[in-house]
Amino acid sequence: MNGTIFDIKEMAVHDGPGIRTTVFFKGCPLGCVWCHNPEGLSIKPQLMYKSKNCTNCGKCRIKCEHPECEPFGRCIHICPENCLSISGREISAKGLAKEIIPTAQILGDGFGGFTFSGGEPLMQSDFLLELINELKNYHLCIETCGFCDSNTFKKVIEKLDFIIMDIKLADNGLHQKYTGVGNGQILENYEILRASGKPYIIRTPLISGITDTKENLDAIQKIIDDSKWEKLPENTMAGAKYNMLGLEFPLKKTKQP
Repeated sequence: MNGTIFDIKEMAVHDGPGIRTTVFFKGCPLGCVWCHNPEGLSIKPQLMYKSKNCTNCGKCRIKCEHPECEPFGRCIHICPENCLSISGREISAKGLAKEIIPTAQILGDGFGGFTFSGGEPLMQSDFLLELINELKNYHLCIETCGFCDSNTFKKVIEKLDFIIMDIKLADNGLHQKYTGVGNGQILENYEILRASGKPYIIRTPLISGITDTKENLDAIQKIIDDSKWEKLPENTMAGAKYNMLGLEFPLKKTKQP
């Protein structure tokens, strides 16, 4: 089975225990206004264009024979300033495992394992489960928003060694406003995770005036009780990639008076 990924990060140290390789899956069911990986929102490959480096030479508009360029009407290989790239590629679970396992072999006992991130890996759950099977001899972790049906959630986490799950907003209405979906399914899956016996961490991104309020943090604390909880500082560079995708950074618009 093929899936769509947009990045592979080696030597990752914040994506689970030890030194890891993190695979970023394309596609996310949420639309968080602060999202710092906008290239992970759509499940389809996307053209990324660094307009500030463009000299308007027009070379990319000349018809080429590269099949990967055809959907975008531009040649991504010819730009002398490297302004163009494609975010996202399809790959089989077996092919991806073959690509990333050598890193583990090089690091030996120093290798912590593989982490699945995104986007949202659970959006491609069948592909994810196949990849998990290909990597079953390694420590496996997921970074997830927790938004999927409970049967899928159970099926995936039972095959993993460690789970990192977001709880962003405790209030359902605010969750709907700032992420595009309610949090009922997420909180239901959190209870499944809590009862599973699997080691896990809850994460909350601290977004000024949205998730970092005392009301929200106090409410999350009541939900998660004594669970391990990491509060992540806001990424001030989060909006940098939106222009490259021809998008507007939603958080900037949200905070406009």
